[in-house]
Amino acid sequence: MRKDGRSPDQLRPVRIERGYLRHAEGSALIDLGETRVICSATLEPGVPRWMMGTGKGWITAEYGMLPRSSKQRITREADRGRTGRTHEIQRLIGRSCRAAVAMEMLGENTILIDCDVLEADGGTRTAAITGACVAMYDAIRTLELREHPMNFLVSAVSVGMVGGRPFLDLAYVEDSAADVDLNVVMAESGTFLEVLGTAERVPYSKEQLDAMLTLARAGCDQLFAAQRKALELPDGP
Repeated sequence: MRKDGRSPDQLRPVRIERGYLRHAEGSALIDLGETRVICSATLEPGVPRWMMGTGKGWITAEYGMLPRSSKQRITREADRGRTGRTHEIQRLIGRSCRAAVAMEMLGENTILIDCDVLEADGGTRTAAITGACVAMYDAIRTLELREHPMNFLVSAVSVGMVGGRPFLDLAYVEDSAADVDLNVVMAESGTFLEVLGTAERVPYSKEQLDAMLTLARAGCDQLFAAQRKALELPDGP
């Protein structure tokens, strides 16, 4: 048993509140244990200059942690500039969301996704991806297209090796002690969009990787169910 009473293969309680921000075209508040992230999706006409004339849309993302989202105050990045970690996470969120959408169906429109961490207890980037997918789905709905251009839902979860055992959905205390830290982004079909893994202390075997990916698949399936419930969609994929 873990410090919060979960078994190694157990996801933290997840709650997704759709339409959390009344002014955004799409928004969601996602709670994953004590990690809380607000995700919003803004729809704007036009695309970056290098995409003009292609007839395709574009999706990009920004990510940030509020000053008291952690135990120690975090200096606002507007004051100190974005860190390499922030740029990495923003690109990950953007790639994950773009992979799910048929860009030619968007037309030359841009979706701007903002993910702001209210409280951090591990898994902020994966929670941001899961919440961003819900916000993006609703933002695209406002285009009133004949067919929704999202080919599938996207969710993400962290897994890792802690004390020689594979654990699903690492809280901060586990993440900081993990031998291996893995972030997994999946399509609802069960295929992988990204697998980002690092051996923090000791290398890991193929058998351990397979065990972590199996846990990730089970965790993402639960997140897909939460997304569908929030979006009032029938069971999928």
